[in-house]
Amino acid sequence: MTGRIIGFLIWSAIGCLFVCLAIYACLSKKPVGFWANADVFEVSDIKKYNHAVAKLFCIFGIVLIILGIPLLAGQNSGWILLSVAGVMIESIVAMAVYSLVIEKKYKK
Repeated sequence: MTGRIIGFLIWSAIGCLFVCLAIYACLSKKPVGFWANADVFEVSDIKKYNHAVAKLFCIFGIVLIILGIPLLAGQNSGWILLSVAGVMIESIVAMAVYSLVIEKKYKK
């Protein structure tokens, strides 16, 4: 029982890190990067761009926490596939939203 709770708490902590990253992005004066080790393109409106990225990170973190709920069912539960597939789909959707919506809207 405690292993399930610890696993969910670690999963939730990672989701909370994304929410903290969203808060940082919202308060930042410089454009926040989405891709690792990549320079941010020239942004037309930094404040609105940062708010859009912050909203994306916040939603990602909250959905990540929700997708961790099947961890509470136990190690041999088939529900864990929902978490694994859900995180893959969530990540692809986040990348698509950034590339197709946010980047296109705020790129100079």
